[in-house]
Amino acid sequence: MQPIQDLLHRIQWDADFGRADFVIGYLDHVAHSIVRVPWRRVRFARGEHFAIDVQEEEGGWHMVPLHRVREVWRDGELIWQREPETPQ
Repeated sequence: MQPIQDLLHRIQWDADFGRADFVIGYLDHVAHSIVRVPWRRVRFARGEHFAIDVQEEEGGWHMVPLHRVREVWRDGELIWQREPETPQ
């Protein structure tokens, strides 16, 4: 499986690949569910290598660690999904 950092950077920097409509799904610990946000509401904080900033519907921003990103959709097709965590 491709590391999520590599996929997100490809979306950001590969003009042909990044031209599609992307949606990022991350695990929200408050809602206890996957929250999906369009790529236009995702940004990389300068110098941050282990998280993305996600814009909430109300307009505020919050940080999402990359280990909580669970899925990536491209033009409505699931192209990346993190394996579920197994209980120990």
